[in-house]
Amino acid sequence: MRPDTPAENVDHTAEAARLERTAGLYPEDAEALLLQAAAHLELAGDRPAASTLYDRLLSSPTGLENPHLVRALKAANLWEYGHEAEARAIIEGVRAASPRDPAPWVIVAEALEAHDELEAAQETFTEGTRLLLADVQEPPYSMHPLLFGRHRVRRMLGVPHDDWDVLADTLHSSPVSLDELHDPKRVWSLGSDNPAELEAEISRLRAELGTYREALSRPFPVAVLHWPADELAELVDAYPSLAAEYPSHETHLTTIETSLRELATSGTPNLGIVPGTVPSYEAFAASEGTSPEDVSLLPQYATTLAARGRAVSWPPERGAVCWCGSAKPYNACHGS
Repeated sequence: MRPDTPAENVDHTAEAARLERTAGLYPEDAEALLLQAAAHLELAGDRPAASTLYDRLLSSPTGLENPHLVRALKAANLWEYGHEAEARAIIEGVRAASPRDPAPWVIVAEALEAHDELEAAQETFTEGTRLLLADVQEPPYSMHPLLFGRHRVRRMLGVPHDDWDVLADTLHSSPVSLDELHDPKRVWSLGSDNPAELEAEISRLRAELGTYREALSRPFPVAVLHWPADELAELVDAYPSLAAEYPSHETHLTTIETSLRELATSGTPNLGIVPGTVPSYEAFAASEGTSPEDVSLLPQYATTLAARGRAVSWPPERGAVCWCGSAKPYNACHGS
């Protein structure tokens, strides 16, 4: 959730203000945009203003897609500027709610870890892992930070590896092993006067940072527009000339999968799919001063949705349901 951008290269206060303005223009994306704005305010050192944004989100009358994530971020932020008791209360509330999303678990566990509450951090990481791995054959990508964080804290506590630690080692793709990355002795090496030790530690940190940035930064240079069946029917009914572009919904879905496979074969990375809706497409056309029947507007609309964080990555993770909305596993649907 937090921008992976060096502070010296960005005016975080200005960026937060820009994101707040954008949230006003696109209320359907306000949650994601305001969370990014709060992250920039934290990076700017204005933690009270970030808390104000979290409170604004939590008091939203329309409800939130992920309220547990917002509460977890608020707790981590509060603790950083002296509101420990309130932060602890929120953390306990998040844990009691048992969210089905790994992100809130990771954030509250890392908040505990950052304040040397290693036993509580291990309990939180373990509790989230136990809950989310209960009915999962292979952990999705979103669960990796939960397993990696648990491995790190247990390494700091000096406890033996268990099956989940072994699983974390298996999922870890960096050339530097998790045991080495999470070695408590690395903390001491950062204070060494030996240039060779410092250089080795810098190399390890770079490898770790590279993996972290890869996880955070998943841009969608090419995002393909996907119309759900009811939206496509409404679109073609309202704008009959688009029937030439979309002869049927089945053809539309096949075209999406074929296009993405061709792009993947050509080496294009980080492909995504963005679901469209007729109201937002009409609003976008109006903002561009053109008609929704303008076919050249469709890829621009897809790109704009992706820039606003609406894209999902393609192909789906192993074992995940298909992107088309059929509720079937991807490998038994369009991935077959």
